Amino acid sequence: MIYGIQVILVFVLICSVAFGAGDGILVEAENFSDKGGWLVDQQFMDVMGSSYLLAHGLGVPVANARTQVEFAEEGEYRLWVRTKNWRPGNWQAPGRFKVKIAGKELDTVFGTESGWHWQNGGLVNISRGKVWVELRDLTGFEGRCDALFFTPDKDFVPPTDDTSLRKWRDEISKVDYDAAAVHKFDVVIVGGGIAGCAAALAAEREGLKVALIHDRPLLGGNASQEVRVHTLGVVGKSGEILNAINTQHWPNGSSEAIADGRKRQQVMESKDNIKLFLCWRATGVRSKDCVIEHVAARHIETGELGGFAAPVFIDCTGDGWIGYWAGAEYRYGREAQDEFDESWEKYGDLWSPEKPDNRVMGSSLLWYSRESEQAADFADVPWAMPIAKDYAALKGEWYWEYSAEHLNQIEDAEEIRDTLLCAIYGSFANAKKDPNNADRVLDWVGYILGKRESRRLVGDYTYTMADVIEGRKFADTVAEEQREIDVHFQKALKGLPYDFISKALFRKVARYYIPFRCLYSKNIDNLMMAGRCFSCSHVGLGGPRVMNTTGQMGVATGYAAALCRKYNITPREVYEKHIDELRNIIGY
Repeated sequence: MIYGIQVILVFVLICSVAFGAGDGILVEAENFSDKGGWLVDQQFMDVMGSSYLLAHGLGVPVANARTQVEFAEEGEYRLWVRTKNWRPGNWQAPGRFKVKIAGKELDTVFGTESGWHWQNGGLVNISRGKVWVELRDLTGFEGRCDALFFTPDKDFVPPTDDTSLRKWRDEISKVDYDAAAVHKFDVVIVGGGIAGCAAALAAEREGLKVALIHDRPLLGGNASQEVRVHTLGVVGKSGEILNAINTQHWPNGSSEAIADGRKRQQVMESKDNIKLFLCWRATGVRSKDCVIEHVAARHIETGELGGFAAPVFIDCTGDGWIGYWAGAEYRYGREAQDEFDESWEKYGDLWSPEKPDNRVMGSSLLWYSRESEQAADFADVPWAMPIAKDYAALKGEWYWEYSAEHLNQIEDAEEIRDTLLCAIYGSFANAKKDPNNADRVLDWVGYILGKRESRRLVGDYTYTMADVIEGRKFADTVAEEQREIDVHFQKALKGLPYDFISKALFRKVARYYIPFRCLYSKNIDNLMMAGRCFSCSHVGLGGPRVMNTTGQMGVATGYAAALCRKYNITPREVYEKHIDELRNIIGY
């Protein structure tokens, strides 16, 4: 069941107009009452400070977003808009938009200055009372608006550095973190991908009261209709749970993801003991002496705050955020060959570098085009061509992927996403030069990144390439797989010009097994993890990172949470004292 709907709706009615303060009015764009064709983008909240509105129109301007703002005093206000030119260069900015106030459009074109910052919109005369404020997209190419600030103080400039900005926003919005309600559960799971959904279903089967926190309206993670990757891997002993939430083997990017998503959503909403906190993004944890007390979260549209407490937590965020905030040990990047004996001499290819580095597998955006009934133009995209070059395509696949050693898949995720958008729009523009494609139009382009790898939390055991190849069996095996090792790298590393196209190293293997010790934190006592942030080396992630396998991990952690409650113990003690019982519940 979905939790908190009544509270959220009340909050929107009260606060959708604006947050007010003595010297100005802050309007959070994601809180607009009518978003028109603009989308809420929450992916980069932890880096740039907020969710924001995105005009993702595939080159066609989207419908206006609008909301009412109440002004207590008539007068002249200076308008500041927090936005960015996401592709600066010797061309018109691709994400341009304008602001309308009380039906009158301002002269300033926004989205034309580099980097997230407050762009000066000039002075505006505003009447007392409720006034309509609108965002008008000019391009359909990813205009973005974080917030608007109206101030009668003509000389005031809102802060720009991250620390000062967050503090100022909280002050002007009158945010009281200590007053946020703390909800208590038997287990709190953060991340509603396949791993998180599977963990919730397993825990619910054992009678636990479960909170599942997910920062999007749709469950499934990479399998959702927002990303559209079909689930791969075997279901192992967990088929009854996984087959209810995974997908058919449709082509990546297919609209068939929508039907599978509905099925998944219905399954999760039907469980009375699972409370879904959809559109809630975890923002931090409170912990003491290596024990997490509660997870703090915020609604991505309303800004409502909440705390979620439990004896045990499961990190299914993919990026390992819960572990990271709690101080868990983690890995990022590729290990040196000699750390886990993943050498060229032993395995016959460059699986690991001679020295460790910060390169990981990249992120992808899937997309496709379709034939229309008549010839259709596509806008000029000069800002995309330095990335796309002469590459031409009508759709994307898994190998449309971007990573680089100098880019972090978490801290630089917005730049990575935007690079992929340039690759897509530029490659499609190139394809449109062929007369055979005159009728082609873009039909769907993802904007939520499909990530493969970032942080990997460290457990009592680190899963490696050797574990896969040798098919090592463990006394604490809780999941299994037979999918090949599949590690990606960018072709540009080999001197080829398109750095958004990847190549994969494959190695066929027999069935292999994953121990429970990879699924709980080495140094945070009440934290488990399931998904691509489980405890493994870079190459160790290459096989079991697919969704059916991570779903098996979720099932194991969900059942383990039940044993933690049953015996009042930690996940490590489940391994030390009750691993046979856990394996028996799973079906081993």
